[in-house]
Amino acid sequence: MNTTEKVMLSIRNYSKTYGGGKKAADNVSLDVCSGDIYGFIGHNGAGKSTTIRAVVGVLDFTEGEIFIDGHSVKNEPMECKRITAYIPDNPDLYENLTGIQYLNFVADVFGIDALEREESIRKYADLFEITEALGDLISSYSHGMKQKVAIISALIHNPKLMVLDEPFVGLDPKATFTLKEIMHRMCEQGAAVFFSTHVLDVAEKLCNKVAIINHGRIIASGTMEELTAGRSLEEVFLSEEADNDEK
Repeated sequence: MNTTEKVMLSIRNYSKTYGGGKKAADNVSLDVCSGDIYGFIGHNGAGKSTTIRAVVGVLDFTEGEIFIDGHSVKNEPMECKRITAYIPDNPDLYENLTGIQYLNFVADVFGIDALEREESIRKYADLFEITEALGDLISSYSHGMKQKVAIISALIHNPKLMVLDEPFVGLDPKATFTLKEIMHRMCEQGAAVFFSTHVLDVAEKLCNKVAIINHGRIIASGTMEELTAGRSLEEVFLSEEADNDEK
C-alpha cells in the first residue's frame, strides 16, 4: 500500500497533562507515511482523541513536536491546516445553514474555485447518497447525514493527510464501505490516513500500520504483519494491554 516513504505525519515525544497531573498522552511518538492507512487503537480514555486533537491544532501542547509534511503544527499552523482534513467523532456543523451552503463555506475557506468545488461536491454527495438533502437545513439532518456532510467537507480541498476520530460510528454500512474505498484511493495517490478506532476488526482489515495506546502511552506499533504475526489484532491488543497493566 505504501507508495513512498515520505513522512506525512511525525509525532515526536508528545505529552499532554491535564489538571491534577493526569497525563492523557505520555511521550507519544509515531510516523505516518504517504500511502499509509494508520490505525490508532485503544479503549475510550486511552489518549487517542487527545493526541488527534493536538495533531490537527485544536489542542495546544508544550511537550514534544508534531510535523505534517515537514511543517510544525506549533509554528506553522496554517501550512498544516491547508493540507490536512479532520473529522471529529461528533462533527459540530453550522446547523442554520443548508448542506450545500456549508460545503460552499468550507470551499471558500480553502479557496477552491467554482468548477472544482462543484465537481467535488457532486461526486462525493452522489457517493454518499445525500445529494437530494443538500438543500435542507443541517439542523434537520440525522447524525449519520451530518457525518456524511463533514466527510465531504473534509475532502473538498484534496488533503494530503486525513485525520479521523472514530470515523465509522454512526455511518450506515454502505457509507462505511464508501469511506473505506475513498481512504484506499487517497493513499494510492500518495496521501495518508490516520484514524482512531476501538473497533479492532475494522482496523485489522483496513490498516497497513497500527499503534496501540494505553493510559496515554504507545505500548505497541508497527506494520499489521509485524504486530499480528499469525494472531488476530484482538489477541495482540488484549495481550499487550494485559502485559502493560501488570507493569
